[in-house]
Amino acid sequence: MLYFSKTRIIFVSIISLFFILFASSNFFKISNDLLNKKINLGLDLQGGSYLLLEIDNSPVIEQKLQNLTITIRNYFKDKNIKITNIKLTNQKISFLADKQFKQRVIDEFIDEKSDLNPYYPRFKSHQLEITDENNIFIVNFSKQGLIELKTSSQDQALEIVRRRIDEIGTNEPNILKRGNNRILVELPGLDDPMRIKSLLGKTANLTFRFVTNDNEDSFGAEKLKYEDSSEEAMVSKRIILSGDNLLDAQPRMNNETNETVVSFNLDRVGAKRFGKATSTGIGKQLAIVLDGKIISAPVIRDTIASGSGQISGGFTFQSATDLALLLRSGALPAPLNIIEERTVGPDLGQDSINAGMIALVIGFVLVIFFIFFKYKIFGLITNIALIINLFLLVGVLTIFEATLTLPGIAGIILTVGMAVDANVLIFERIKEELRNEKNNLIAFDSGYTKSKTAILDANITTLIAAMILFFMGSGPIKGFSLTLGVGIFTTLFSVYFIARLLTVLYVSKNKEKEGLI
Repeated sequence: MLYFSKTRIIFVSIISLFFILFASSNFFKISNDLLNKKINLGLDLQGGSYLLLEIDNSPVIEQKLQNLTITIRNYFKDKNIKITNIKLTNQKISFLADKQFKQRVIDEFIDEKSDLNPYYPRFKSHQLEITDENNIFIVNFSKQGLIELKTSSQDQALEIVRRRIDEIGTNEPNILKRGNNRILVELPGLDDPMRIKSLLGKTANLTFRFVTNDNEDSFGAEKLKYEDSSEEAMVSKRIILSGDNLLDAQPRMNNETNETVVSFNLDRVGAKRFGKATSTGIGKQLAIVLDGKIISAPVIRDTIASGSGQISGGFTFQSATDLALLLRSGALPAPLNIIEERTVGPDLGQDSINAGMIALVIGFVLVIFFIFFKYKIFGLITNIALIINLFLLVGVLTIFEATLTLPGIAGIILTVGMAVDANVLIFERIKEELRNEKNNLIAFDSGYTKSKTAILDANITTLIAAMILFFMGSGPIKGFSLTLGVGIFTTLFSVYFIARLLTVLYVSKNKEKEGLI
C-alpha cells in the first residue's frame, strides 16, 4: 500500500538535509572544516591553460643504442668472437664479422642462454631486430621495441610532469596520456603559463663532471657553454654523480655571500662518490651541468664527505626555487616539446558559466511551468522534488570536490529532463489505474509499482552509457558523464522517496476526493 513509516520519513529528511547543507557551502562561507568544501570549476569555466606536450624519444633511442654498442663489443670480446668497425648511425648499430665468425654471431643472438637473447625478434621480450648483409650485421629497434620504449618513456614523463605541477600547487590539474608520445596538461585557474612552460620544457638532467684541459681524457671530453654567458669550458664526459643521487634540494640564502643558492643532500651512494671525487680532485674545477649547460664550476678546496652541498649561479629566489623543484621531481626521460597551447581567460570562463546557468534556468523554468500546468498539485510536488534533486546532485559533487565543466552543466540539465520523465511515466500510469480502480490509495500505489520497471530500465541503460563515457572518455566527456551518472541516482531517490513521500501525504488526506489527477 501507499505508506511511509516514520522511520523512512526521518531517513529521507536527514539524507536530504545532509546533501542540501553541503550544496549550500558553494554559495555561503562556512567555517566548519568538514563542510568547507566546494565544487571546482573546470578549465572552460574557470579559465586556465591547456598544453599538449610531445615527447622527443630520439635522444633516448640514441642513448640506449649507444649503451648497447658497448655491450655488444664487450660481449663478443669475452666470447673471443672478432667483430670490427662497430658504429652507430641513423639509430642503427652496424658491425663487421669475419666469415668464420658469422654463424657464431647469429647463434649468440638466437641462443636461449645468451645474454643477447632478449634482443632477438622471435622471443616475446624482443626489442631489437638483427639483419645480416654481406657479413655486415645491422641491429636496430623493432616496431615492438619502439612501442615499448615510447610507452615506458611516456609513463616516466607523465609521473615527472605530475610531480612538477603538484609542487607548484596548481588547483585540480588534469594530466592525461595522448597516444604513446604525447601528454595533455590542463591547468584550471592558471592564466599565465610561462612558468609552467619553463619548468616542463627542461629535462633537468643534472650531472657533476670535472673541467679538464686535457684533450686526451680517457673518458673523452666535450665543450659546454655556461648558462649565463657565451663562455665555454672543456668538460670530461665522465659523470661523477647525477641527479638520481639527490635526496632533496631546497632554495637557501647564503649568509656569507648574501646570494641565493640551491642546497642539496645526496643519498649514501652519491655521498660516497662525491666524497671520493672531492678528495682526489682538490684544486680542480667541478662543473655542475644541467641539460648540457654549465650552471657553475667551483674549484674544490677541500673534501666534501657530508653528502650535502650548494649550487650557486647568480640565482634569483624564484629561479632557485624552480631549479630546486626540478631537481626534487627528477629528470625527464626525454625532452618535451609544446606542440599546442591554449589559454582561456577568466572573462571567457565567466561567460561560459553565465551561458550554462541561463540555459539551466530557462530549461528548469519551462519544465516547472509545463509540469504544473499538466498535473496541477502533483506538478507542484514534482517541482519541489526537482529542486531538491538539484541540491542533492550539487551536494554529492561538493562532497567529492568534483570538477564542473561546461559539459557537466549539460549533464545537470539532462538530469532535470530525466527526473521529469520519470514523474510523467508514474502519473500517466496512475491515470490508467484510476480508470479501473476507485480506491485512490490503491491506484496511486499501483501506478508507482507498475511504472518502476520502465523507469529503472531507462535509467540503468543511461547509467551504463555514462559509465562507458567516463572510463573511455577524457576531460569534458568525463565531466558530462560524471554529472549524468550522479544525477541518475539522485533522480531515483527524489522520485521514489521525496516525490512519493509528498504524494503520500497529499493522497492520504484526500483519499476520498475524485479526480485527483
